[in-house]
Amino acid sequence: MAASMLCRRTAALCRTLKDFSSCKVVLYVNSPCGFLLQTASYNPKPLKLNLQNPYIPDKDSEKTPEWQKTARYDKKLFGRYGSASGIDPASLWPTHEELEKIIAEENQWHPPLEVMLKNIEAREKEGSEKRLAREKLIAANMAKMPKMIADWRREKRETKQKLKEEKARRTRLLAEARERFGYAVDPRSPKFLEMVAEIEKEEKKKKKLMKRRLREEQATGSDAPPAASS
Repeated sequence: MAASMLCRRTAALCRTLKDFSSCKVVLYVNSPCGFLLQTASYNPKPLKLNLQNPYIPDKDSEKTPEWQKTARYDKKLFGRYGSASGIDPASLWPTHEELEKIIAEENQWHPPLEVMLKNIEAREKEGSEKRLAREKLIAANMAKMPKMIADWRREKRETKQKLKEEKARRTRLLAEARERFGYAVDPRSPKFLEMVAEIEKEEKKKKKLMKRRLREEQATGSDAPPAASS
C-alpha cells in the first residue's frame, strides 16, 4: 500500500516537472494591426558537470593560469566537485593569521551589543559636551556684543575722521604748492613730494620745539616759590 502510494506521488511529481520544464507563457502584444498572440517556451539547460572526469588543473604546469593555482580556485573546485576534486578540505580552512584578521574585522564591523552601547553612550556624551561648550561660547560672545558694537562704531568714526583729515591736509598741501610754484602741481610729481617732505620736516621741528618749551614751562612752574599766605 505504501509502495503504491509512493509510486503514484513520484509519477505525479515527474509529470509536474515535465510540464514545468516545457511550460509556455502566453503574451498579448499590442501592435498597430491589433493584438498579436505570442507564446514563449522556457527550456532550461541542464548543468554540465562532468563528475566522472572533472577538470583539475595541474599546478606544476607552466600552461596552467596563475588564477587556477590559488586557494580561492581550490575552494571553487571543492564546492563544485566535492571529494572528486582531490582537494583536502583541511587545506581550505583559514590559517591562524587569517582567522585573527577575520575576527578583527568582525569585531570592527559587527561589535558585540555591550560595545555598541558603550560607543553610543560615548558619542552622546561627546555631543552633549560639544553642545554645552558651544552654548557657553555663544553666551560669552553675546555678553561681549555691546562692547564689540561700541568699539566697531568708534573705529568707524576714527577711520572716517582720519580720511577727512587726510583729505583736508591734501587740499591744503595742493593749495600751498600752487601758491609756491605759481601753478597747479601734480601730487605725484617729484616737486610736490619734495615739498611735502620739507613741510613734514618743519612740522616735526615745530613739535619738538613745542614739547621742549612745554617741559621748560613745567620746570619753571615747579621751581617758583609758593605764594605767601596773608
